[in-house]
Amino acid sequence: MFAFSRELIPQDWRHLLGDYFDTPDWKVLEGNIQNELNTNSEFIRPEPQNFFKALKLTPVDAVKVVILGQDPYHSPGLAQGLAFSIPNNIPTNSREFPSSLRNISKALSIEGFGALSNGDLNHWAKQGVLLLNTALSAKLGEAGSHTNLGWKSLVDRLITALSTQKSHLVWMLWGGHAQSKLALISQNNDQFILQSSHPSGLGVYKTSTPFLAPGDQESCRHFSKTNEWLIAHHLGPIQWVKTSANKESNAQANLFG
Repeated sequence: MFAFSRELIPQDWRHLLGDYFDTPDWKVLEGNIQNELNTNSEFIRPEPQNFFKALKLTPVDAVKVVILGQDPYHSPGLAQGLAFSIPNNIPTNSREFPSSLRNISKALSIEGFGALSNGDLNHWAKQGVLLLNTALSAKLGEAGSHTNLGWKSLVDRLITALSTQKSHLVWMLWGGHAQSKLALISQNNDQFILQSSHPSGLGVYKTSTPFLAPGDQESCRHFSKTNEWLIAHHLGPIQWVKTSANKESNAQANLFG
């Protein structure tokens, strides 16, 4: 039986959370998740050892960019513990490949970075892109099924603490759910906030700030704007698409030289 505890969270993130673990909110989350693990563990995604994968791959000191998702993919074989990311063995032209990732790939191509070769975004996380869902677990086949188990208190605390203690962060808020967290982001610490509609097939063109323009000829340019901001603040840009060393160098020179 898997034991859910604060020890699953990396020490640097526990330190950032401060006294959160002494609050009733943590006790509620801890009890609810443990109960789910005791009764439905085979149906929970991602696997519990990956609940905090985003925090493990992106230490506090390394965070440059925060992309907020909603909850993990609830279809079999997709959830990894990173918002939007899926295993690299899922073909980009398959029905299993999520529309959100397909549209993210389109935006990257429009902005000159090239298309994603697969949907695994581990390389983003390792460069300082925190891929954080606002609920860190879900039941197979049931979208939003764990939203009310108490994850909100933990993730809200992370967002507030991160924006208060770190300056020059980029926040990509795609869709209404992510934008509902705007009030939690400190306005006093030079944060760069980018907002658009959600990249999913249902929302990508909607709102006055679409993720992609109708016809897919233009994007919100969040990836380019992020790298421009990072460079302006003497931080390394993100390599959004894996390329050979020569291609990467040329692409960076052409886009940001």
